Amino acid sequence: MKISPTVVTVRKVEIGGGQPCICAPVVGKDADEIRNQTSELCRKKPDLIEWRADFFQEIGDPEKVLDVVHQMRGIVGEIPLLFTIRSEKEGGQPIPLTDGDKIRLMKRVCQTRQVDLIDHELRDERNIPVIRNVSKAYGVRLILSFHDFDQTPAKEVLVDKIFKAVEFGADIAKVAVMPATFKDVIVLMEATEEARHHVRIPLITMSMGGLGTITRLAGWAYGSAVTFASGSRSSAPGQMPVEEVQNLLPVIQKYTRGED
Repeated sequence: MKISPTVVTVRKVEIGGGQPCICAPVVGKDADEIRNQTSELCRKKPDLIEWRADFFQEIGDPEKVLDVVHQMRGIVGEIPLLFTIRSEKEGGQPIPLTDGDKIRLMKRVCQTRQVDLIDHELRDERNIPVIRNVSKAYGVRLILSFHDFDQTPAKEVLVDKIFKAVEFGADIAKVAVMPATFKDVIVLMEATEEARHHVRIPLITMSMGGLGTITRLAGWAYGSAVTFASGSRSSAPGQMPVEEVQNLLPVIQKYTRGED
């Protein structure tokens, strides 16, 4: 039996409402780069902006991180802001933080009420309840994510990751994997299509690299609510520039839906 999905509304942006959202990452190394990239992205008008804080060279100083969060909020205005610290195991940059440091920093970021969404990895099951509780307390939506930069696991594994995110109380589930062949891309598509009929929360799924490009443009057709596109720099293999995705999505949707 198909389950009707719940739309997650962040500010005025609907995630999971049928129209795919475009999220663009900020990957600056210092505050100046971050401000410049954020301003540049705002002019391109993505639906969401993600700060990949693991790129920030001063991430070890919580006060500087919080200061940048406040600065970004002032720049993005009503564009929803996603805060992410990606681990090295899942494609992130090396950072001088212990797991405990990372969780304490994420809690403080939520407490600022300056971010709208926060990403936490499913691998770290022990700390998910902590992040879930604090994000709920401060009105921050929680994305629970799984990334595999080496391969594409079996469909059953990917579906299970999505179900696991639901069990932990995620507002949104995210899965990103690396294909070796186009068959792997189809596995990701099939996993998304299957999972969306059984869960209420919005899904974000993608197959990375050149082979997975189609999933960044047509993910909406089989159940992915958000696609990631690059501004001046990408945060993962296969991201297309924001402007190209903005131009191509309406064309693909028009002919897929038979609106000609």
